Amino acid sequence: MLGPIDQVGYLVSDLEQSIHRWVAHLGVGPWTVFRDVTLEGRYRGKPVTVTMDVALAYQGNTQIELIEATNNAPSPYRDAEGKPVLGMHHVAWVVDDIDAALTRLTADGLTVVFEAENPATRVAYLEHRDEPGVVYEVIQGAGMREMIRYGIAAAQSWDGSNPVQIFEPAV
Repeated sequence: MLGPIDQVGYLVSDLEQSIHRWVAHLGVGPWTVFRDVTLEGRYRGKPVTVTMDVALAYQGNTQIELIEATNNAPSPYRDAEGKPVLGMHHVAWVVDDIDAALTRLTADGLTVVFEAENPATRVAYLEHRDEPGVVYEVIQGAGMREMIRYGIAAAQSWDGSNPVQIFEPAV
């Protein structure tokens, strides 16, 4: 329906340690890290601001995303008691029209649990009542497909040096 999966996302408690493990044990890299990412949106119908640090790398044509939630806001990154959820979290697709994708996915029985955006992207997480714990994400953002192509090329030519590039927020 949406094409091949573009991304597999993981929630981690320590971004730097997780990146180190992916590099040292799996040879995945280079990583691009975005600090202090903020998403404004709605989680289970309530307004929310979520902050996080995010790292992206590639394995073949698939983007690996590591997310460390940096605030305690209710979100898809925390359980019902507010504790961080850790481990594999979602599979995602980059779409050209997120509204059209959401219309199609919700017509097929999925429910939107989180919608959020910032100037660079708009995302939505969906669940199906018959598959608890499975999260599907759709992502729309200017330049997302180009960023993925660039990341895939960087991973294919990576020689193991300079495994992390960090982007701090503009001040």
